[in-house]
Amino acid sequence: MYYIKKTLEVSASHQLTLSYESKCQQLHGHNWIITIHCKSRELNRDGMVADFTQVKDLIRDRLDHANLNDVLPFNPTAENIARWVCDQIPQAYRVDVVESQNNQASYERDED
Repeated sequence: MYYIKKTLEVSASHQLTLSYESKCQQLHGHNWIITIHCKSRELNRDGMVADFTQVKDLIRDRLDHANLNDVLPFNPTAENIARWVCDQIPQAYRVDVVESQNNQASYERDED
């Protein structure tokens, strides 16, 4: 099995829809650190699991300097963002999303 990891930074705003009162219901921003873990049993014709630049562009071009509520079809929690990123990249099996130094969410695809 081959593994790669791509880490990128995305500056974006969001506001959460929650069932309780929270300051996160107000529009605010983060410098998100997103780490995408990919794997493949075989390398592609270029000798890669996935191209680092293509992985970066696929996510960063859609999220960087955006209001996530305008570009994502769900409540943009760190957990939901991690799952969405993982779903965008076929080789991805895990995504870690850090919204601040003390707050991180991860999503890992089940191996069925």
